Amino acid sequence: MIAASTTRHGWANALTAKARAYWTPARTRELAGDKTLLLPPVEGAPLLRALGLLRRDATMPPRQMRKYLQINHMVALLGPAMRELGARHGTVRLLDAGCGRSYLTLLLAWCGRTMWDCPVEVLGVDRDPAVIEECRRRTAIAQLDDAVRFEAAPLDNLDVSAAWTRSFGAPADEPTVHGVIALHACDTATCDALALGVGLGAPLLAVAPCCQAELARAWTELAERGATGAFAPVWGAPHLRRETAAHLTDAMRTLLLRAAGYDVSPVQFVPAEHTSKNTLLRAMKRGGPDLAARAQYQALVQATGGAGLALETRLAAPA
Repeated sequence: MIAASTTRHGWANALTAKARAYWTPARTRELAGDKTLLLPPVEGAPLLRALGLLRRDATMPPRQMRKYLQINHMVALLGPAMRELGARHGTVRLLDAGCGRSYLTLLLAWCGRTMWDCPVEVLGVDRDPAVIEECRRRTAIAQLDDAVRFEAAPLDNLDVSAAWTRSFGAPADEPTVHGVIALHACDTATCDALALGVGLGAPLLAVAPCCQAELARAWTELAERGATGAFAPVWGAPHLRRETAAHLTDAMRTLLLRAAGYDVSPVQFVPAEHTSKNTLLRAMKRGGPDLAARAQYQALVQATGGAGLALETRLAAPA
């Protein structure tokens, strides 16, 4: 009987050969435009096929090109932090909070192995068991099942240490998690991931927020009560309220993370023509609590009507 690993290795070699034949320099330039591809289709063919971005013949459907360019940009944004963690810890352990269909989960494990020269272990968590089964199927195709595990569970009652021990048997003398990531976690699920990461003492946090509604809901209540203030014209206009609240939510999250000792960079990781949900909050733990950032957060809350984020109470207040 032929071992499954041997069969998969042969399949990966055959797919790579097809990709090399199809993705000529001219075709690759046409795909990339003026962008630098850190994960070219030839080098990443088995991963891209596992993620559904390449067809069996190694061509790429037009509708998948946007997602492909997105993950290339994510590699560029997270690569420096991953290399830093690898130099510091050896094996980098990541928790993908709300992993969905595992695009980012598998991408980071693949790049750690093939590009960053740092072993990466990733535990993907999602509350949907059917999604988790699909993630496991993709992981096997990409031949990353030694580096990636999945659990079907809600984040709010996840015992991370127990889950990690079940999956990887993490050594007791190392912190369990070096990074918490969340790609397009909806509304307060992004705050769930941030609170979990800060609580675990994870050196790296990287979240791409989606559908921020908490602040907009609070402003709606202010408008319905007839509250007055400099921000009342925003509260009373649904479109302005929704759009402004999304940006201010990320500004408040940034300040709260800085108050917790993180160096935070809010950056665009997807071009605006692809989606308006294109902000990545990338944070590295650099020091102790920042009292000035906490004061800035409070001032911003007061200036915009007094409605802050529940995340404030979930993060430890500075001493």
